Amino acid sequence: MLLIVEDPTAFTGCFVIHLFEEISLLTFSFLFSSLFSLPSLSLSLFHSLLPFLSLLLTLSLSSQPLPSHPAAPPEHAKEPLAYMRKAQVNWEKRILKSLNSMCTELGVPLARKRPAVEQKELTNKWNEMGTDEPDLSRFRPVYAPKDFLEVLISLRNPNHDSSEEASAKSHWGLIQVPLHDRDIPQMREAYSELSLTTGQLGIDDHTHVPPDLFESEHTRIGKKVVNEQDSAAAQQYSRQGCPTGLRADLWALILNSTNEPEDVMHYEQLKAGVIHHDLLVDNLIYKDVKLTASNDDYYFVFEDFLYQVLLCFSRDTAVLEHFSYNSATPPKSYIQGKVGVEEFAVVYPPNGVIPFHGFSMYVAPLCFLYNEPSKLYSVFREMYVRYFFRLHSVSSSTSGIVSLCLQFERLLQTHLPQLFYHLREIGAQPLRIAFKWMVRAFSGYLSTDQLLLLWDRILGYDSLEIVAVLAAAVFAFRAENLMEVTSLTSAEVSVPRPQAGRLSPTHTHTGFHSGPWLLK
Repeated sequence: MLLIVEDPTAFTGCFVIHLFEEISLLTFSFLFSSLFSLPSLSLSLFHSLLPFLSLLLTLSLSSQPLPSHPAAPPEHAKEPLAYMRKAQVNWEKRILKSLNSMCTELGVPLARKRPAVEQKELTNKWNEMGTDEPDLSRFRPVYAPKDFLEVLISLRNPNHDSSEEASAKSHWGLIQVPLHDRDIPQMREAYSELSLTTGQLGIDDHTHVPPDLFESEHTRIGKKVVNEQDSAAAQQYSRQGCPTGLRADLWALILNSTNEPEDVMHYEQLKAGVIHHDLLVDNLIYKDVKLTASNDDYYFVFEDFLYQVLLCFSRDTAVLEHFSYNSATPPKSYIQGKVGVEEFAVVYPPNGVIPFHGFSMYVAPLCFLYNEPSKLYSVFREMYVRYFFRLHSVSSSTSGIVSLCLQFERLLQTHLPQLFYHLREIGAQPLRIAFKWMVRAFSGYLSTDQLLLLWDRILGYDSLEIVAVLAAAVFAFRAENLMEVTSLTSAEVSVPRPQAGRLSPTHTHTGFHSGPWLLK
């Protein structure tokens, strides 16, 4: 039986912060105008009010709630907003209920020790697992991205006016939570290396530097960065794209991922865990690979690698460390007959991550860079605990999926309002089309060379924000056709897989600094 431990405490500090967010600008404006309208205002009184005014202004401009009190429970540091924490807990309950139902219906245990014969068989076919065809017809994904989208759509801040009238004035999109995001001028400043005057790998025009000359010089600098083993320099360098021959080394350098003997030993220990014990989630991994990567023209050849990496990943307890800053909580399982007794509780699966439909696509592109399973595994694990976990967790993080969805919708509503309104009116909300792209960081939706260029920038800027910008750029790119559609189905046809239209991540490059909706 799977159980999730819920937090029994309630914290009201978030209410105070949200109250300030609602009234601080108004209060500041009122006080400031009042102070200067008083003819007898003394200088000492004004100075005495300055700290208060400064506090209000800080609260009004802050993108996130103030740091929590040192005595606050750990979960408040992981996710400061109470309604986000509650939504994540409820979502986890649904996932566990689905997994428990499958376990009960199929009569499959959560974990079992493999017989010696089965262990030997798996050892012999470890590098050819793709040739084995277990019966997966009874298994189904625990959830799909569209299920998760419905959870995000239902999010509401209880301290914020989300009535129909207020929503119509502020935001036409599906995500109705008051989170801060950056506007285009702020993005231009933050992503200055994506300026049209700066050379970029993947762009053959719109630059003052001849492409051949830029690529040669950029590659020379990249080799120097790799030789010096400078992680910070590698991160800065990748903002303009990584040469194909250097990308694997640069990414490993940025992620501080190594392939030392102890790393190889750790991978072999995880492999031994897979061989000795069979988990229910193993079938979910097999099923997902069969449904996604195995049917993809780019990734089907890596089927064996995907099984190896994902099965080992499910056993890696080192992944649990990321739950110290992840809003999610690892699910627990209890030894039969000891339900509720914490001494007999174990995290299940051991890494605390239950795979969903499309999860294997986080690994697939990396197979083009690393041919050693231990190295591939090490890089994927770092990518996951830094970035990918944010794409399937409910949180207020600026790189979290909620903020990315909100950023995507606000970009379209602000800069392509006619298109956004048209799609909304015909029941084809743009987010319903773009969500599957963003939740996978475009894996499976861009050709691999273009996807790796996009992921260069994710690593370079240490942020997933650019994913939302690219999603908006797709709609801008197809705006003329989309204005003619009359239904969600026809809209999805008009916005094909981005790779079909040869839309590259470098459209984010032009998206920040030009494009039909960003012209000054």
